[in-house]
Amino acid sequence: MDIDDDLLEAATAILGASTMKEAVNRSLQSVVLADRRRRHADRLDEMRGVDLDDPAAMSAAWR
Repeated sequence: MDIDDDLLEAATAILGASTMKEAVNRSLQSVVLADRRRRHADRLDEMRGVDLDDPAAMSAAWR
């Protein structure tokens, strides 16, 4: 695997990783979590599968 040394060094410092393996694994985890957050935000933006626009559900939520 050919990894950019400068990017690896920067990622290692940012993540506070002590090994290349840790830096790579934490970087991959960050990418996966960012995608998961983006998909959840998209779902909320489109109101898909949520009842936030249901007046009955929302009135009960504030009790």
